[in-house]
Amino acid sequence: MNRIWVTLTLVLLGPISASEIYAAGDIRISTTTSTENSGLLKYLLPAFESKCDCKVRVISVGTGKALELGKNGDVDVVLVHARPAEDKFVAEGHGVNRRDVMYNDFILVGTQSDPLRLRGTKDVIAAFKTLGEGKAKFISRGDNSGTDQMEKNYWKQAGVDPKGAWFVSAGLGMGEVLTMAGELQGYTLSDRATYGAYRAKTGLDILVQGDPKMFNPYGVIAVNPKKYPDVNYEGAMAFINWITSEDGQKRIAEFKVDGEQLFFPSAKIDH
Repeated sequence: MNRIWVTLTLVLLGPISASEIYAAGDIRISTTTSTENSGLLKYLLPAFESKCDCKVRVISVGTGKALELGKNGDVDVVLVHARPAEDKFVAEGHGVNRRDVMYNDFILVGTQSDPLRLRGTKDVIAAFKTLGEGKAKFISRGDNSGTDQMEKNYWKQAGVDPKGAWFVSAGLGMGEVLTMAGELQGYTLSDRATYGAYRAKTGLDILVQGDPKMFNPYGVIAVNPKKYPDVNYEGAMAFINWITSEDGQKRIAEFKVDGEQLFFPSAKIDH
C-alpha cells in the first residue's frame, strides 16, 4: 500500500524529495558482512518491518565500505563494528546518535592439523607473531572491514609486516575468506558469528579465543540529516530506537545458530 501511495503522489503532485519517498517506504542500512552472513538481520528485520510498516534495504559490505556509503549520504543508517572508525565518522559530522547495540568476539581459526600448534592458546598477539615467523598460509580479508582493521592492529602489535606467498589478501567478505581458508588449508581471523554460520562448510576449527583484545563491539549510527537532507532520518531513528529497545535486544539474545548464541546485547536501556 505504501509503495502504491508513493507512486500516486509522484503522478498527482509532481516530483518530491528522496527523504519524503523514503519516509513512506524504504530504510537503507549499510552493515558489516557478519550481520548478514550469520543470518542475524534476516531474523531481526521482519519484526521491525511489521512494527514500522516499512521495508529495510540491506547493503552488506565491510565496515569501511559501509561507513563510506554513509559518508556519501547513500544510506540512512549504518550498523558496523570498528569503534575508532565509528567515532571518526561521527566527529567528522557524517553521523549522529551513535549507540551501542551488541558484541561478540574475534577468533583465530584454522585447519584441524594446525601446523603452527596454536590450538588452545589465548594470547592473540603471540599467535600473530607465530604466524609471521611460521609463514603458514594466512587468508586476510584485505577489504578495510572491521575484521581487517583489527587484524592489521594485531600484526602491528606483533611486530610483523605480513608479506610473501604465505599471506593472501583476498579483498573479500568474511564468508568467502573462511571458504578460502578451508580450501587452502590456512589460518584466518574471523568474527564468531560468521564462523558459526560457515563452520560446517569449511571444516575450520577455533584455535585462539578468549583474549580481551579480541572483544568485538557493534554500533549503530544515523547518517546526519543536516549534512545529507535527503536521507530518511526518521526511518533511521525508528530502526535505532527499536534495535536498542528491550524488544530488539531480546531478539538479538535469542538469535542462535546450531544452539549457540552469536551476539550479546549491550544497549543501555532506560526504564
